Amino acid sequence: MPEDTQRNYHTTCTGPALLTVQAHSKPADITLFGSCFCPFVQRVWVALEALGIAYEYYEVDPYKKPKELLALSPKGLVPALRLNTYDPPRALNESSVITEYLEELAANTTGKTLLPPISDPYARALSRLQSDHISRIVVPSFYRYLQAQDPTSQIEHGREFLEGVKGLTELFERGVREGTAGKGLWNGDEIGWADVFIAPWIYRASNVLTHYRGFTMPRSPEFDAWIEKLFKHPAFEATRSTEELYLDSYERYAFNRPNTSQVANAINSGRGLP
Repeated sequence: MPEDTQRNYHTTCTGPALLTVQAHSKPADITLFGSCFCPFVQRVWVALEALGIAYEYYEVDPYKKPKELLALSPKGLVPALRLNTYDPPRALNESSVITEYLEELAANTTGKTLLPPISDPYARALSRLQSDHISRIVVPSFYRYLQAQDPTSQIEHGREFLEGVKGLTELFERGVREGTAGKGLWNGDEIGWADVFIAPWIYRASNVLTHYRGFTMPRSPEFDAWIEKLFKHPAFEATRSTEELYLDSYERYAFNRPNTSQVANAINSGRGLP
């Protein structure tokens, strides 16, 4: 295992994500308050890009909890949206809620969608079942695995995370078997609801977990093809920083430094994620 070099988290995007920030630096009807290393932010960011919604990106340091962030997100967590068309502006927080909002907003503006057509309620429900599995199983197990310090716990939580990912692929395959009119990159070329929900953590599994825990990604022709399409999708690529940013920013999690984040504290105490 690498040594703790006391590297700190980054406060500025790099690589393709930096170019996207620069392209979205002017005022817009929606302002995304985000942090460059945060996967919950990236989830919302990918949705904005995929749905073609105009926005301004505004970088904040959530550990310093600036007043402008607290005005939108009482816990000081990112992502947060400021909706500037209202007077005074209104706010939304929680990545899953924001993604739901953006999906509904796009239906009335850009015409784009991450979900199957409304004429197929079962397919839409299956997409949400997949995202529920991601939020309840995959995401918490990612942090338990990364924060585990003793070898036995690392093995246990590594298996848990891997089983969570495999469970997601089984849900994807269920959609294929049932012939639902679903969207998604597992069996198609359009990015879908579950793709957006999982992409930030699968990407960090491929670099952060590989670097700090020796994690090996699942291998199959279907999984490999899905990952390739997901990581190369323009909506994801536009929000991706360089690998160095993630390795530096997640070192604090990998060595479970005290008070790394509200998420890390929740994992350490056995509570649900904030």
